[in-house]
Amino acid sequence: MERYPFAYDPAQPFIPQVSDWVADVFYDILPEAGFEVRDEQIYMAFQLERAFQERRTIFAEAGVGTGKTLAYLLYAICYARYTGKPAIIACANESLIEQLVKPEGDIAKLAKHLNLTIDARLGKSPDQYICLRKLDEARHQLDGHDVFQQIYEELPSFVHTHEALQSFYPYGDRSAYSALNDQQWAQINWDAFQDCFVCDRQHRCGQTLSRDHYRKSADLIICSHDFYMEHVWTYEARKRGGQLPLLPSHSSVIFDEGHLLEPAAQKALTYKLNHAVFEEIITRLLQGEIRESLAVAIEEAITQSEELFSRLNAESKPVAGSTRKEIAFHPELIAAIHRFTSLIGSIEEELALESGLYTLDDFQLRIVEEHLEMMQLALGLFQQPEHVISWMSEEWTGPTLVVMPKMVQEVLRERVFSQNMPIVFSSATLSVENSFAYMADSLGIADYLSFSVASPYDYAKQMEVFAPPLSSTQPFAEKMKLAVALLQKTGGRALLLFSSMEEMRAFKNAVGTYPECASMRFWYEGDAEISHLISRFQNDEESILCAVSLWEGLDVPGPSLSNVIIWSLPFPPNDPVFAAKRKSAASPFAEVDLPYMLLRLRQGIGRLIRTREDRGIVSILSPELSSDEQLRKHVQSVLPEGVQWCDALAGELV
Repeated sequence: MERYPFAYDPAQPFIPQVSDWVADVFYDILPEAGFEVRDEQIYMAFQLERAFQERRTIFAEAGVGTGKTLAYLLYAICYARYTGKPAIIACANESLIEQLVKPEGDIAKLAKHLNLTIDARLGKSPDQYICLRKLDEARHQLDGHDVFQQIYEELPSFVHTHEALQSFYPYGDRSAYSALNDQQWAQINWDAFQDCFVCDRQHRCGQTLSRDHYRKSADLIICSHDFYMEHVWTYEARKRGGQLPLLPSHSSVIFDEGHLLEPAAQKALTYKLNHAVFEEIITRLLQGEIRESLAVAIEEAITQSEELFSRLNAESKPVAGSTRKEIAFHPELIAAIHRFTSLIGSIEEELALESGLYTLDDFQLRIVEEHLEMMQLALGLFQQPEHVISWMSEEWTGPTLVVMPKMVQEVLRERVFSQNMPIVFSSATLSVENSFAYMADSLGIADYLSFSVASPYDYAKQMEVFAPPLSSTQPFAEKMKLAVALLQKTGGRALLLFSSMEEMRAFKNAVGTYPECASMRFWYEGDAEISHLISRFQNDEESILCAVSLWEGLDVPGPSLSNVIIWSLPFPPNDPVFAAKRKSAASPFAEVDLPYMLLRLRQGIGRLIRTREDRGIVSILSPELSSDEQLRKHVQSVLPEGVQWCDALAGELV
């Protein structure tokens, strides 16, 4: 196999030679295979040339239909081969990963029409894999054990043997279990509280085997934003522990749907504390021969831990539209934390004495010491609300305290954007009212290149936008009536986008009472694996997909998606993370809420038109648009060029 898809002259700079080849691809090779010449795509390609030549960060904002993916793939593959290190393509979620690598996806198209052999491998997030330990627990439970028993029996035979592995293949990822709903999957998938280092089956685990596989990729490793940020956050700790980083050394990073990187970074840069996990880890010490004073301290710490997490859970309240619960600080809570951390300190001192007696297993001792150190650090930070954001969440192991340092920008600046390599943010929505400042500031990026290029589609002819006047007294009933009429108008073929799971559940509960919808087929996010639901929706033309997370990344061309109904303007929730951002802003609505909503709204509107032949309606059901003229102007400003704002649709609603 030739190293490069063009005749490389080592006496000349490399990137300009790539650009010459890219021009041939877009002007000659792909058009001969039936692709259209897109000026917007070619413009983007030559903007990327500078980012790769100068090894800089670039915001590449290009409208729907530009062909963004093909443009960045060509540079990423060539640069990977030049440096001998794979490029990382980090997507916003797992459904976007599936779209990129599917048989008819962009990587397969390039391989076919350019006669290229592209080594592209998936690096899925750990929570996308079965945990063998949790599967064992789930199949012995009373509820649903038959489903989990069947999964266990269908595992590869090498999982159950103890001989050296002669051959194996990756297994156990989420997409293979599409019939499981999200709640069932949460009972058997890996989560942050699993201690893989002491698991006797880690070398037969699907997650471990997949990691060995993707690390050997020569061209591309495709992962999620979450996984890339987990790699960044754990890089130093894994090296200190004698482990390989989650991802190998790489030549460039492409953040597809890059406007979503900040929440992924926030999710990764957190500490999670949980009573059940603490108890499981600390009781390992009781299995050895330890002094009575240490045993007493451990028992007392377990009691204090249970009381502390019970109090934290009782003192937290749910936040609408978010899974994060707000914690109420008061003196009794702080006192409980002080008592618990004092006990942990005593245990750490006892362990220092115990280790000299060599009565404890060194490996187990290290695991316990690291966990205690993490808890002390996290609880210390928790008591400094000016430096961290904290909340409670519900995990399968019980109530969990999550502590996130406010230093996300600093970590990203130090560990990502100072690496002297090309970093591409690719999305149709990176700017807010023609400025990239919102994105750059939220990620701590001071030096960057940027450009915007519009979509080649004729939105004025292809799209209608319907924003009916709604009262603020009974908006839900009015929305239901309008949504049902809109679904009848297009015979299904619709995507309903909600801002929260609560909104979607309310719609799901109500729609069954409408006889007009009795024969309609609805798919709801969470009822099955997401890419499976998308496939059902695409192949069942008159069906309806209801989702909370598909504001971006969903690509369903053709009549199956002729109607996008936006249930409410997608403002961020008033949870601890966004509350902290608002608190640090001079003008919270203008600097936090409005930019977030406008970016997300632009993405939602962009789900409708995916080809030049697509036609359809976007409906925005928001009473605020009737009462707030300034907000209405902001929303109108993000509509595609030429699209008119309508209070009523052409033709009567049923």
